Amino acid sequence: MSDYMFKLESHLSTDQFRVVGQMQAVAAAAGVNLFLTGGAMRDMLGGFPVRDLDFTVEGSALKLAKPLMKHGATIVSTDELRKSVEMRFPGAVRVELAMARTEKFAKSGTRPQVAPATIHEDLRCRDFTVNAIALSLNKASMGLLIDPTNGVGDIERKELRTIHNYSFYDDPARMIRLMRFKVRLGYAIDERTRMQYDNAREAEMLSRITPQALGSELRHMAGEPLSADLMRTLDEEKLTALYSPALTGAKLNLPDFTKLQRARQMVPFGTDLKMHSLPLFLSVLLERLNAKDRATLIKNAALGRSEIAAWQKLEGAAKKLERELKADKLKKASQLYQVLIKAAGEQVLWLMVYSSLRLVQDRIRNYFEKYLPLSQEVTDEMVALTGAVPGTSKFHKVKDEMILKHLDARPKKVEPPPEPPPPPPMSSFARGPGVRHAR
Repeated sequence: MSDYMFKLESHLSTDQFRVVGQMQAVAAAAGVNLFLTGGAMRDMLGGFPVRDLDFTVEGSALKLAKPLMKHGATIVSTDELRKSVEMRFPGAVRVELAMARTEKFAKSGTRPQVAPATIHEDLRCRDFTVNAIALSLNKASMGLLIDPTNGVGDIERKELRTIHNYSFYDDPARMIRLMRFKVRLGYAIDERTRMQYDNAREAEMLSRITPQALGSELRHMAGEPLSADLMRTLDEEKLTALYSPALTGAKLNLPDFTKLQRARQMVPFGTDLKMHSLPLFLSVLLERLNAKDRATLIKNAALGRSEIAAWQKLEGAAKKLERELKADKLKKASQLYQVLIKAAGEQVLWLMVYSSLRLVQDRIRNYFEKYLPLSQEVTDEMVALTGAVPGTSKFHKVKDEMILKHLDARPKKVEPPPEPPPPPPMSSFARGPGVRHAR
């Protein structure tokens, strides 16, 4: 096993590493080359938690999606232009599977011409060097690192650098993305890239960002954990005006974005909140805008009807959950756990931002800080000892029962050790000559 494969195994969660193995098996059966790429490699090498797994194949990515469904994967969305598919696996593992490709832009901000390519060609066409690193998952070259633009060096220096001089002219939305990565990673922007950014702004490239690209960036922004820091940075760069000229000053609602950021930081990493981030993000983003300004933002970001409907329904659904959480019947930890483990994550965090009930806030905080960590102490290995077969409905039922019992178990009282007897008093002869006596 190469050093990078060892690092990968030690850095991913158990569920994520299982998905890597499943992807390898499916790609090998299809006879295509598979690579771990993009954000997954950047986060692993940079020491960040790996939120999503990004895979690239030299071949058809869409054809691999069907056999992956046998492993419990579900398709979230597909991109026919770029021949990519977004999937969700058991254990809250999110995956993007894409075809290795080149993208050529006839005009700034327009749809690119996409063509199949090798992994090296694919990496050289990406936005930033830190996102242009690949790890081979193929038998003949397992663990081989491919880094044609020295992204590893930029990760070590904690710098964001574009791959080519016309990056912001080809795809002006990368200017928003640059600030998003700056906030998330805490990296500096290298001098040449900052000059390219300033030149592109002076050339009014921001005006060429399409509504579809603005919407795509907005969806990525909704998933960022440091939402308040991000919106503050975008406001300083005057990028929020791309969505609505009114989205600045007091109307930007930074106080509630700060509450949202704190709420997201309470969630233990790896927890499956079953959360749709966009409706929650829109609740905060649109709260202080009037109807006209909201309509402008929705149009500028080309948001769909289903996305608007999800935002509009969120408050009512969250208040229904609030009524459940304030009920007197929730006396035991297991009862509260059962309510919240089934609730939609966006509803739970909405209450952390907007609920005025201290009881509800405290119960959600206890769930994240106490009960979820306790539930994770019940492992699959412990459940397997009961004879239940992993993957079966009985196995999940037994695990749920064990978790509830564990949550309600009273911690054993630890008796303090007996105090040692006091030392015998020393005689005046034992003290020896020349010793001062305290008065």
